[in-house]
Amino acid sequence: MSYEELLTELSLANERFVVMTAENRALIRNLPQLLGKRFIDTGITEQTMIGAAAGLALRNRVPVVHALASFLSMRAFEFIRTDAGIPSLPIKLSAFIPGLLSDANGPTHQAIEDVSIMRGIPNMTVFAPADEDDMVKMMPAIWASPKPAYTRINTRKTSYVHAPFEPGKAEVIERGTDVTILTYGLLFEQALIATEILKSEGLLVGLINMRSLKPVDEQAILNSVDQSELIVTLEDHFLTGGLYTIVAEVLLKHQKTARVLPFALNEKWFKPALLPAVIEHEGFSGKQVAEAILGYQTSHIQPEILKPQFAE
Repeated sequence: MSYEELLTELSLANERFVVMTAENRALIRNLPQLLGKRFIDTGITEQTMIGAAAGLALRNRVPVVHALASFLSMRAFEFIRTDAGIPSLPIKLSAFIPGLLSDANGPTHQAIEDVSIMRGIPNMTVFAPADEDDMVKMMPAIWASPKPAYTRINTRKTSYVHAPFEPGKAEVIERGTDVTILTYGLLFEQALIATEILKSEGLLVGLINMRSLKPVDEQAILNSVDQSELIVTLEDHFLTGGLYTIVAEVLLKHQKTARVLPFALNEKWFKPALLPAVIEHEGFSGKQVAEAILGYQTSHIQPEILKPQFAE
């Protein structure tokens, strides 16, 4: 089942659902004729869309709003904070082409600080599916919650079959005593590849899909720290404010220390290209991640992608 099929099914079954977009119909092309007045396109007006969604939510509707992740998280930030976060309204934010998924777009269209921005809003929940299967399993619970939610939409098809979803719970794929990789979203695919390479080198490797970033599964993080010699965070997001920061916050809260090796964008936007080239250029391919982990294990040398790379 696709995102559109799922949203269509739920919307036709529940008249509280209203589907909205700021002139971004890529995910929902067939819904206007099916939903009639319950489909609203506000045009290129993300702020107006959120304000209207708040009004609908106050009238017992569940607005599912759509826009590019960069514009939804930044251009409409104040409206999301004020109209969704403060009153804790069930406005569901579907953020299209987040992170590296905006591959060929330049910095203005790159949402690589969105997790940091959205999780900083009180009452807001934040989710990042690994692929289409993961997303379809996650969305019903996200849409059913009374809380506002920001979801990094990921329609990539993979062969991996994910476990059922529960908000606030991570998906533990494997447990390992040498290394545990914590990841979310698009880079889950690369983490799977890295895991197999590391296992072929004789390491006992764990892998966790941190699909729920707020609320986050603190126990899964703490268990990984207790069980593994090295924790790796892998994310298509700035180093600041994302999973690396979340792990640091959890460790500090519970008065724990750990060896943590982060893979993230450090003070720079990524170079636009087709997605495979972007992943390779930025050092996020499974092979590159595995090699960097093996190098770190033997020498504790920081990978190149973690050295300061300030934008010019």
